[in-house]
Amino acid sequence: MAQTNHIGRRKTSTARVYFKPGSGKVQVNGKEFKDYFELPIHQKTVMQPLEVTETEGKYDITVTVRGGGKSGQADAVKMGIARGLDQNEDSVHDALKQFGLLTRDDRMVERKKYGQPKARKQFQFSKR
Repeated sequence: MAQTNHIGRRKTSTARVYFKPGSGKVQVNGKEFKDYFELPIHQKTVMQPLEVTETEGKYDITVTVRGGGKSGQADAVKMGIARGLDQNEDSVHDALKQFGLLTRDDRMVERKKYGQPKARKQFQFSKR
């Protein structure tokens, strides 16, 4: 199997995920993924597709992720890994689908409107 490229997105983050057969090493932006994603919740998020499909230790995964914050990046990496597993493995589609790992989370930050301090918050109303 040649090295394959998969894209994952979340909020304003984009992750390019490269798979190749190996020992299960996951690298994000040139660092070990546990060094890049320091919070345990983000580490668990990134590894979720591999745990669900029981393919830990089967692939070396290299990730380039840009944009957004750590939570958005972790979710983008999760989606990229899930898409890669779906294409590389024959029998994991149903498991990934069941856990909602193949669905793009399309929620984005709502833009700020003029005449308001934030997207929905309004300045205090004074009747008199």
